[in-house]
Amino acid sequence: MTMEYDLTITKLLERARDLFDHKEIVTALPDGSTHRYTYGDAYERISQLAHALDDYGMEPGERAGVMAVNHFRHFELYFGPSCSARSIHMVNHRLPEHHLVEIIEEAADRLMFVDPQFVETLEPIADDLDTVEQYVVLGDESDVPDTSLEAVTDYESFIDGYDTDYDWPAIDEDTESALCYTSGTTGLPKGVQYTHRGQFLHTLMHSHADVFGISETDTVMPVVPMFHVNGWGLPYTTTFTGANIVLPGQHTDPDELLSIVQDEAVTIAAAVPTVWMEVDRIIEDADDLGPESLSSLTDVLIGGSSPPASLIRKYDEVYDAPISQGYGMTEASPHLANTLMTTEVQQLPEDEQDRLRMKAGVPAPGVQIRLRDEGGEPVPHDGETPGEVQARAPWLAGEYYERPDATELSWTEDGYFRSGDVATVDEYGFLDIVDRLDDVIKSGGEWISSIELENALIGHDGVEEASVIGVAHEKWQERPVAYVATTDGVTVEELREHLLEEFPKWWLPDRFEFVDEVPKTSTGKFNKQRLVERFEEEYGSLPAEE
Repeated sequence: MTMEYDLTITKLLERARDLFDHKEIVTALPDGSTHRYTYGDAYERISQLAHALDDYGMEPGERAGVMAVNHFRHFELYFGPSCSARSIHMVNHRLPEHHLVEIIEEAADRLMFVDPQFVETLEPIADDLDTVEQYVVLGDESDVPDTSLEAVTDYESFIDGYDTDYDWPAIDEDTESALCYTSGTTGLPKGVQYTHRGQFLHTLMHSHADVFGISETDTVMPVVPMFHVNGWGLPYTTTFTGANIVLPGQHTDPDELLSIVQDEAVTIAAAVPTVWMEVDRIIEDADDLGPESLSSLTDVLIGGSSPPASLIRKYDEVYDAPISQGYGMTEASPHLANTLMTTEVQQLPEDEQDRLRMKAGVPAPGVQIRLRDEGGEPVPHDGETPGEVQARAPWLAGEYYERPDATELSWTEDGYFRSGDVATVDEYGFLDIVDRLDDVIKSGGEWISSIELENALIGHDGVEEASVIGVAHEKWQERPVAYVATTDGVTVEELREHLLEEFPKWWLPDRFEFVDEVPKTSTGKFNKQRLVERFEEEYGSLPAEE
């Protein structure tokens, strides 16, 4: 028998205090300056925050909402409430107003910590937020804008004067540490409760050599928002390992991010593929930039959607900054699978290795993944037969918060989460996400992968963005239609010829719609639902002769 030892994120915080109190937490501020302090400094302020919550009267188990970008005060909120037996609700400011009201009320947030620029997001809905008692603007007194919100204080005043150490309570590892909602593109967002145990084990997995191998020697920049699935868990992982962490604040434009990478010698950076595509374009178009602009990077982490083959090849061969994919979801904290070039795979021809690196990767240590067909039967791992991804892991949620109907639909009787993703698994164990169940195009009884078509289109030199949707067809049930943002002069015929190099003719989109920009969801993914609605409004369906 082993000793009783609860796995809590307090252990991560105390490790950073004891071993890495000198390591840096860097924030790029809105005015272009930089805020620097250490894990030791952060620990003292986190302690002050916990005392302030005590004085406010927040009880164990109660939640504080946080609406903020990536900065040091948001980092402190990852630990202060949770380590003192409360919880934080990561609020996505990009959600529509009625969704914000629903989730804040459902979460019963008593306090709302908010960045100055998001005060105006909360003002129109404040009268509907019955549970929120106090707004705390993340700054000092001078950062509080004129506002109709009541009652309002500033963060620095809220924590000022309190003791810089705290007697952290013993917390059961199954206690909720945070609440995060899905993006809600097809309905009301659903709440996912994260536990201390789940986040602790997720952090151990993240730092594993066969996952992202984050260590004390790294400087990590999560571009992915901290309100979105724990910032992919990276703030916890850096704290545990003692890596320097660089928080870009509201600087999310690729040219600004490129400067931060250079100035801070970032070794690991994480963002969706569109960010890295734009960084590449900036370097190519600039006279004074070259491959050395990304020389500090040893790993480029990508998630959210599959990167095109051309992007993987470019970062590997030109920038010597290999791309590693991570596959996951809100329900999984978020990590489930990642790129892993095993010794077996490394013996394969180079072009075969490149093909495997374009896939989502293999299940992370501690994750079990299986594929099931529409009848719930197993599918062969032949790299060709698609099935729904079903998964379980010790950091994967077991239900949705206060949503029994959604829970019943999303979890199998034997405890696997039904992801809604369609994938294949090959002989090497590599998972290849070919579509969403909602997005896969069923044409004449056959499946067409919208993701594969999108990646191929983005691989064309003249295409900046591409999203492929399935639309109703009088004869074939559904047919693909592509929405593309291109440079001047790109023609439909060129795009068709480009796709014919890789796909059979019947896979090709029946129509190409040229747009200035593909609409995005609140988390930066292409918003296919909006495109479907746009197409239905303009055309209804495709006639049989098309």
